[in-house]
Amino acid sequence: MASTHNGADADNGAGRSLNPIEWRIQQMNERVRSAKEQDLYLYLQPADKVNGAYVTINGRNMLQFASYAYLDLLGHPKITAAAQAALAEFGPGTHGVRVLAGTTRIHVELEKKVAEFKHAEDAMVLSSGYVTNLGTIAALLGRNDVVISDKLNHASIVDGCLLSRSKFVRFEHNDMEALEKALVEAPKRSGKLVVVDAVFSMDGDVINLPEVVRLCRKHEAMLMVDEAHSVGVLGETGHGILEHFGMDEDAIDIKMGTLSKTIPAVGGYVAGKADLVTYLKHTTRAFVFSAALPPPAAAAAKASFEVIEEEPQRIQKLRSNVNYFIQGLQERGFNTLKSETPIVPIIAGDDERAWMMAKYSQDRDIFVLPVVSPAVPVGTSRLRANVTAGHSLEEIERAMDIFEAAGKAVGVLPE
Repeated sequence: MASTHNGADADNGAGRSLNPIEWRIQQMNERVRSAKEQDLYLYLQPADKVNGAYVTINGRNMLQFASYAYLDLLGHPKITAAAQAALAEFGPGTHGVRVLAGTTRIHVELEKKVAEFKHAEDAMVLSSGYVTNLGTIAALLGRNDVVISDKLNHASIVDGCLLSRSKFVRFEHNDMEALEKALVEAPKRSGKLVVVDAVFSMDGDVINLPEVVRLCRKHEAMLMVDEAHSVGVLGETGHGILEHFGMDEDAIDIKMGTLSKTIPAVGGYVAGKADLVTYLKHTTRAFVFSAALPPPAAAAAKASFEVIEEEPQRIQKLRSNVNYFIQGLQERGFNTLKSETPIVPIIAGDDERAWMMAKYSQDRDIFVLPVVSPAVPVGTSRLRANVTAGHSLEEIERAMDIFEAAGKAVGVLPE
């Protein structure tokens, strides 16, 4: 919760004014306390069991609409077996960073598989998607460079841009005229990097990649694309945004993705030219100074990429479910913005309506969560409902009926 308040006139209850840090802590804790008192605090609920399209919380089996398990790979026998074999062979960790004692055969095999899947010369994997963006952007840029970012990019991209200490320019979401203006205004001698999400994590829409690529080439800028939510989702065979648009594999200079969305593991990756990856492996602080990915997670990730290629029916099922879900919500009167992916925003408007819709849904065994300001602009608070290949049409229909009833109950939809 951002604030410019200096805390000078706030009291800690003991007669002493709060300093700004104390004041921010107090304000967030007050917001959490208020939500809990109204029985509207729905975050950080520990799951007892995760089983396909269902999650068990506090003994209640709930239909899951908050997971990133787009292809329903969690629990897949091949992936589970790979993780178990790696655990038996290497144990749960490596006791080392990658450049010293932390690299195992499994890490090398995973990087080879990522490079093959993304049609790149080489790849590197890191301990999380967040630090992958943070570290990669910071390693590529310096004080005299310019980084240009879509305004709706993930927080990890924003933080990487800030950490790079380069000039940070943001353009209006998916606005190609604004992107070109930023490129034109960049100093001629500066290094220029454009960073965009492939699929935007709050709105579910897709970047206009063909135009982004054209502008980057025209203005001699490098392009980095975060495919956290597009691998396994976009493209006929789930290979991502380039396949989705039918574009050449060299259209993106830096291909970034995570191992924790469609891929049921943890970590992040960067794929690209061999020279780029070699540079990053020796300059990315998040790689050089972070412990290696746990071998069971690395093995699970590698097996997951193989399953995506071996079972294309999962992508087809997901695409069918996405279309059914979005169309059904729109027919019921909901605003789902421009989503064309499994991330489907159900706009509630103000924060309170979003909280109440989520509570109404969870009380009826549909596990969905609200996203409120400042995570999204004021007035666009929402349920972020994620549909997966694991849902049946009957389950999707049931969820939509409950969302509709919730919308009517709180005034988002007319009675």
